[in-house]
Amino acid sequence: MTTFNKFKYLTLFTCVLLMAFNMPVKKIKVYLVGDSTMSVKLVSKYPETGWGMPFANFFDESVSVDNRAQNGRSTKSFITEGRWKSVTDSLKAGDYVFIQFGHNDEVKTKKTYTTEEEFKTNLEKYVSESLKAGAFPILITPVARRSFDVDGNVKESHQVYSEIVRNVAKDKQVSLIDLDKESMVLLQQMGTENSKLLFNKLTPGQHPNYPAGVDDNTHFNEYGARRMAELVLLELKKLNLELANRIVKR
Repeated sequence: MTTFNKFKYLTLFTCVLLMAFNMPVKKIKVYLVGDSTMSVKLVSKYPETGWGMPFANFFDESVSVDNRAQNGRSTKSFITEGRWKSVTDSLKAGDYVFIQFGHNDEVKTKKTYTTEEEFKTNLEKYVSESLKAGAFPILITPVARRSFDVDGNVKESHQVYSEIVRNVAKDKQVSLIDLDKESMVLLQQMGTENSKLLFNKLTPGQHPNYPAGVDDNTHFNEYGARRMAELVLLELKKLNLELANRIVKR
């Protein structure tokens, strides 16, 4: 091979390499659907923070997070209000849908209450319609409430409805993040007193948004939301999905 041909092939090879390195990274969109523990909060509600808020900041610029979670919603009300349809109308192949309900489904005194069978059917709808659009549904068990017994052991908040989520994920062979289980582990590690640091708890006069104070064992402050988001991210990495490769290393 002549020197000229060697140079020509070397130039071609270099161009191919440069093109490969400069190829645009495929964009990924992540939808979050769920309740108040995940949702974006009004400024008037700060420091209450949904875990979906810090979660959105842990990815590189190729990932956009669309947080559709809403306070007080159940699998049923999210559908009847047309919120789920607005997601499916936008879904594209390759998108991800994180689905976390249960807090409002399981409370019989709320209008959002859904029976166990309805809850299962609704979750199956979320999964099947996500798959139909070519998206990746990820079911998430409802995050634990802060509740301890007299011996300092964390109590189960969502035993029945979390198990339904686990069973639907197994039956439909879709990804599961067991946030109920993992958040209970975190609460137990922190203990009865230190776990208060995760939640929206304020004394009277401590914050202008809550002049009378607040004692909330369900909703998080900024620190608690970040810790819960970190649990979700850790479990996401274990699922071996492409989305996990877009998590920014900190």
